[in-house]
Amino acid sequence: MADTPSVVAAIDQGTTSTRCIIFDHDARIVAVEQMEHRQGLPRRGWVEHDATEIWSNTRTVMGAALAQAELTAGDVAAIGITNQRETTVVWDRRTGEPVGPAIVWQDTRTQQICDDLAGDEGADRFRDRVGLPLATYFAGPKARWLLDNVEGARSRAESGELAFGTIDSWLLWNLTDGHVHVTDPTNASRTMLMDLDTLDWIPEIADEVGVPTAMLPEIRSSSEEYGTVRARGPLAGVPIAGILGDQQAATFGQACLEVGEAKNTYGTGNFLLLNTGTSKVLSENGLLTTVCYALAGQEPVYALEGSIAVTGSLVQWLRDNLGLIKDAAEVEALARTVEDNGGAYFVPAFSGLFAPHWRPDARGAVVGLTRFVNRGHIARAALEATAFQTREVVEAMNADSGVALTSLKVDGGMVVNELLMQFQADILDVPVVRPVVAETTALGAAYAAGLAVGFWSSTDEIRANWSADKEWRPAMDDDVRGALYADWQKAVTKTFDWA
Repeated sequence: MADTPSVVAAIDQGTTSTRCIIFDHDARIVAVEQMEHRQGLPRRGWVEHDATEIWSNTRTVMGAALAQAELTAGDVAAIGITNQRETTVVWDRRTGEPVGPAIVWQDTRTQQICDDLAGDEGADRFRDRVGLPLATYFAGPKARWLLDNVEGARSRAESGELAFGTIDSWLLWNLTDGHVHVTDPTNASRTMLMDLDTLDWIPEIADEVGVPTAMLPEIRSSSEEYGTVRARGPLAGVPIAGILGDQQAATFGQACLEVGEAKNTYGTGNFLLLNTGTSKVLSENGLLTTVCYALAGQEPVYALEGSIAVTGSLVQWLRDNLGLIKDAAEVEALARTVEDNGGAYFVPAFSGLFAPHWRPDARGAVVGLTRFVNRGHIARAALEATAFQTREVVEAMNADSGVALTSLKVDGGMVVNELLMQFQADILDVPVVRPVVAETTALGAAYAAGLAVGFWSSTDEIRANWSADKEWRPAMDDDVRGALYADWQKAVTKTFDWA
C-alpha cells in the first residue's frame, strides 16, 4: 500500500468505447486502456447500448489500466467519472438488471413524446427553467419511453422498485454495489427535469414528462466523495469523488474556468461550450443553457452549449457503411488527394440537426455532385462538414454572448487531423489551439475527483497544468471563406422537411 497516493483515475465512458486513464499530479497520462462496445441500431432512428456490457467493460479497463501502470489501489487518490450524457438507463434496484436497452443520446424514437409535450406552447415550453428545448436528445423523454414500452415498468417505477440514471449514475451504482444512487448537476441538467437555478428536480415537470420522482437519483455536486469502490476488484476502497458529463469535463480539463473561455470537443459529435460564469444565459440563437460545473460549497458555473450530432461518427459511417476507408485515420490522407471539395457539401443530418437549427425533420444529404466529384472530394466534404457546423455554433454563441470568439481551444479524437484543424481555423478566421494533453474529457473528471480529496489544492493548479501543443492560424482569403460558407448554408436548407 502506497504511503501517499500518486495518481488519479478517470473512467471515460463514451458513445463508442469505455476508457480508464490514469493521470499523475502534472496531468500527464500514466496509463490508458480502452474497449469498444456494440452499437445497437434495431430500427431507423434508434440507437441502443447494452448497459451491462458497458459496466463489464468498465471493470475490465479499470483493472487493465492499473496493471499497465504497475500500481495498486493504494496509489490511487480518487476516481472520477465522465460519461456520454443523455444516454438513459432504467434498472431494477433489487437485482441491478436493466429493464431494457440503454437509449443513446442520438436516438430519435421519442419525437412523438416531445411533440405531444410541446403541444400548442411549442418546443420551448420548459426552456426558462431547464435551459433546453423539447427534443429527442434529452434523457427525460427517453426514460418515459422505457416506462411506456416495457411491460409493468411504470407501476414498478412509481412504487420505487426501478432506478433511472444517465451513465454516470449507472456506473456509480455498480461501483458501490448499489449503495449510491447519485448524479451531478451537469448530467441532471441534460434530463429536462432539473431547475437550473436551484439544481433540484422539478416534480411538476417530471410529472408532465411522465417520469416518477421516486426513480430519480440524488443530485450532488460535481466534486465530492460519493462513496468508495466495492470490496471486489483491483480498485477496492478508492473514493469515487468526481462526476462531470463528458462535454463539461472537457471544458474543465481545458481550464476554461473564466467567463468567456470556450472549448470545442471533436468526438462522435461536436460540442462547443462557453463559460458564462455564475449567471445562466438563455439563448436566443438555438444554443442550450447548461451547468458547466458545480464544485462543493461554491455557486454553480453555467455554460452556453452548441451541440452537433454528427462529426466523428460521419467518418465512422464512411468506413463502416460505405467502405470508403478501412480505418478512420485514413480519411485525412484520402481528403488530401484533392485540393478542395470539388463543389460537394455533405450535411450529416442523420438524426436531424441539433444546434443551432433544431430540425428533427432534417436528414442527411450530399449536394453539389457532378461527375467530377470522386472519393477524395467526398472525404474532404465530410471533414469540412465538421468545421462548417462548428462555425454555425460559433456565430450563434457570438450573438448570444455579445463577445466575439478570439481563439478556440480544441480536444477530442479528431484534433489529430491536421487538415481539419487548418480548415477549422480558416473557416472561423480565428486561431485553433490544441493542448498538450488532448484527453481533456478524462482529465476534467480526474481534476474534479482530485480536488475533492485534496490531490490538487485548487483550480489554480488546473490552469497551471494547461499548455498548448499546436496552434493553427487562418490562412484563407475572406472572399473564399465567405463563398464556401454561403454554399454550406444553402446546402443545409436542402436537408429540411424530409422526416
